[in-house]
Amino acid sequence: MPRPLLLIDGNSLTYRAFFALPTDLMTASGQVTNAVTGFCAMLVTLLREYAPDGVAVAFDLPGGTFRHERLPSYKDNREKQPDILYEQLALVRDLVEALGLRVVEAEGFEADDVLATLATAARDAGRDAIIVTGDRDSYQLVEDPHVR
Repeated sequence: MPRPLLLIDGNSLTYRAFFALPTDLMTASGQVTNAVTGFCAMLVTLLREYAPDGVAVAFDLPGGTFRHERLPSYKDNREKQPDILYEQLALVRDLVEALGLRVVEAEGFEADDVLATLATAARDAGRDAIIVTGDRDSYQLVEDPHVR
């Protein structure tokens, strides 16, 4: 049986790590690294558990999506997150690239949209895909026997 493709929502895992770990995790120069540390720990666990054939990590691009064009109030009720979270998102993205993992992004789309597209393409190619995200919108993909 071929090994699965591992599709990771970089934003979701970085947010989860940021809010799960204390912000006193930092470099000697004082840069907060709790989200980076937590993301790395989750990534290592995922790689060990699934031994994937390939890994793609999706991130949201700055700016709006097609949903914002259709509904300008989309996600308006969300609070702005701390700057130290956004700084760490950039660090996590850089780390993923430095590790040689595929970074996937698409202008006008959120990370979970990109992951859904990749999971569908994997299924169409007869491949299994594992989506790692906290975004409940992705749960609808789990009905597919090739997607976990």
